[in-house]
Amino acid sequence: MGKKIVIVGGVAAGPKAACRVKRLMQDAEVTIIDQDTLISYGGCGIPYYVSGDVSDEAELRSTSFHMVRDEAFFKNAKGVTVKSGTRALAINRQDKTVKVKVLASGEEQDIPYDTLMIATGSRPFVLPIPGADLDGVFTISDLHKAIEIKDRIAKGKVDKAVVIGGGAIGLEMAEAFKDLWGVTTSVVEFMPQVLPRIVDSPMASMLTKHIRDNEVDIFLGEGATEILGKDGKVTGLRTAERTIDADIVIMAAGVRPRSEIAADAGLQISPMGAIVVNERMQTSDPSIYAAGDCVEVMHLVTGKKFYAPLGSLANKEGRVAGDNMAGIPSIFKGAIGSFIMKAFEVCIAATGLSLEVALAEGYDADVALTAPSDRAHFFPTEAIVCFQMVFDRRTRKVLGLQGFGPMGDGISARIDAAAAYISMGASIDDFGTLEMAYAPPFSAAIDSINALAYVADNLCDGRLRKTSLDIFLAWMEDFSTQSDWLALDIRHPIEAGPFVEKFGADKWLAIPYNEIRVRYKELPKDKKLIILCDAGTRSFEMQTFLDSVDIRNTQVVSGGLNMIRRMGVDWYPG
Repeated sequence: MGKKIVIVGGVAAGPKAACRVKRLMQDAEVTIIDQDTLISYGGCGIPYYVSGDVSDEAELRSTSFHMVRDEAFFKNAKGVTVKSGTRALAINRQDKTVKVKVLASGEEQDIPYDTLMIATGSRPFVLPIPGADLDGVFTISDLHKAIEIKDRIAKGKVDKAVVIGGGAIGLEMAEAFKDLWGVTTSVVEFMPQVLPRIVDSPMASMLTKHIRDNEVDIFLGEGATEILGKDGKVTGLRTAERTIDADIVIMAAGVRPRSEIAADAGLQISPMGAIVVNERMQTSDPSIYAAGDCVEVMHLVTGKKFYAPLGSLANKEGRVAGDNMAGIPSIFKGAIGSFIMKAFEVCIAATGLSLEVALAEGYDADVALTAPSDRAHFFPTEAIVCFQMVFDRRTRKVLGLQGFGPMGDGISARIDAAAAYISMGASIDDFGTLEMAYAPPFSAAIDSINALAYVADNLCDGRLRKTSLDIFLAWMEDFSTQSDWLALDIRHPIEAGPFVEKFGADKWLAIPYNEIRVRYKELPKDKKLIILCDAGTRSFEMQTFLDSVDIRNTQVVSGGLNMIRRMGVDWYPG
């Protein structure tokens, strides 16, 4: 036999590396060790298994050609030995052995290696609150727990569910409970918005409204203080503000890298607790590699290390590790944390930095917002999509992109294009000329991603003066006391009419877009004019016209009323 390669961890990065090594070195003796009995499954598919979109858990462990990835599959199809139900206890770097324990028998043995890879993944963070150990409290950590959750629902044991955590997994689980099973579901999120630090408040607000419209309660800015129980079983959850009845509680409060075996072996560990690796996925020991949710990687925007526990990255990292273990010099340059999720009939996605994170990192950051049609406006299935571009005013570098809209490939295609461009350090100008495939069923002639760049360009060069959605919404909350500003609604009278009726013509003035050039003298010069349309494009055009006639005290509402009505504000007519 050839080189002995041992891999600790058998979910994503580990199997990918093992199979890559065998393709490159058929004489290598490759062994995967995993303490679980279910291996090589799509963990990101767990919410869709619980929801019923994926009918059988075996589908999460199957190949695209419908073979279940178990020990026999890896042995017979891949030439890889898998020791499942076997826990790696310690690494002896001097002797190059891994001490393992067979969980069923308790037998311990030392497995020698020439090269070792650690792919131990992550573990869910369990909140240190009373009741966390009650029957009916689950984390989404492995397929066994997903099977148990679905079994309880299918047997009618779950009428009310509470999810702790408004991140992607928490929201996906909330949808899983409500959509197919009709379980009364609540989400409790400690931060003031869902998907904190991933998307900014306008996008988060639109997602929150849509989920609430689908009868899932979301309680923001509330921390879980206690899980309630009776006779050892869950009965509810308590926050500082309320008590919520529950038959099941899902803790989805994030994950932490599972790096203890590496730390105990003296390998370098980052302050965030992840294994430190170089671009070759090599640890501080040249004979040991690591990949997946247990490592940190380089952020291609900030140039700093960050933690990105994503299955897509784990597979890429696993392949790079496999290459290097087989003697092919390959590198994994890093990532920017691209993300997408569905929520009932919509999807939300992001790549790169949010505005909040960009400002915290010290960038001179700002945002461009648009809410255009997702395809040619004359095409029958046209719908509104909302996008936000985060950019640096000083360098014109694009830092991030976020999107929200109907389920489909439209949002994904633009986030993916942005991810590639942002990773290469693209500027606003690069995005303005980015070529996207065009046909009326798929996009507008001026693509949404180009339109975002045009807005950012106008902001950087001072041609566009905007007010942020947050500032405008704050003004509207205190509308009755405002005396120094006036809303100028340039939409069609049928659209603007309900606002004039509700707020009065002295606060909400409606003059159609195509009449401003004739009627501009009706506009007061002693008040700030907040120009509103659906997406902001017409508002900017009228702002430039009003500048030309010396009416300069104007601001455009970023994103327009297309975004505002999707955010669920109380004052929106109808």
